[in-house]
Amino acid sequence: MPFLPTAARVPAARIRRAVLPLALCAGLAAGLTGCAEDPDEGTNGVGKLAPEAIEEKAQSAADAAKAVRLAGTLVSKGGTFKLNMRLKDDGASGSVVTKNSTFELLRIGDALYMKADAAFWTHGEGGGAGDGGGAGDGGGQGSGTPSEADSEAADKLQDKYVKVPQDDPSYKQLRGFTDMDLLLDGLIGLHGQVVKGDRDKIGGIRTVKVKGGEDGEGGTLDVALEGTPFPLQFARGGGAGVVVLSEWDKDFPLEAPAPGQTLDYGKQLPRT
Repeated sequence: MPFLPTAARVPAARIRRAVLPLALCAGLAAGLTGCAEDPDEGTNGVGKLAPEAIEEKAQSAADAAKAVRLAGTLVSKGGTFKLNMRLKDDGASGSVVTKNSTFELLRIGDALYMKADAAFWTHGEGGGAGDGGGAGDGGGQGSGTPSEADSEAADKLQDKYVKVPQDDPSYKQLRGFTDMDLLLDGLIGLHGQVVKGDRDKIGGIRTVKVKGGEDGEGGTLDVALEGTPFPLQFARGGGAGVVVLSEWDKDFPLEAPAPGQTLDYGKQLPRT
């Protein structure tokens, strides 16, 4: 057996101990490189697009949809509105909440019905129909105590479906809450230079954000990264409200209220 210098006689166990960590490090590095998470894996690919293209995809998906649920808060000069509406091409149903009142809306084609409690109709707290895009102009009772006649009328109207005449000044305002195309066009449009934001989840669905301006001052839209690239949430700029859009393309029934639950005032709603 040939003679080896003492310095060259390194035990095999020591060699293995030295080589193993190096091999593990090399394998770990290779694994991290090969298994790096792809944020677009399993998505519809919209997240890879330019922000302008993402917004366009979302708008196109919304335009082609047959139905949607829109829920959230809107802040405007006229006050704060909380909406919870199911909308489709030929009608809608849901509720609108203002500072002083709550009313339900039901539209089937051009037939529009509204249901509210007595407080809505009497304007007892300066709210009521005039405060929420509602019926009439207050009839001079907007900030005072309702008259006996007003109270009697309100008792008859409360919790009844009142058919809103198309000739009444409030018809156009109220119908606006039930018009799918009008609401979507007014609520999900971005303003300013469009930029891509972070990834998020809305209702358990992965989304990518597109913003109007670097800080979202022109609005922030969350677009679905799974399935059809529907808009799932829109935050209006300046803290003017957030709406969530869900149940895209899910149809729902619309039925006219029973005759015993409906009041028809002809061409114009009562002044109260």
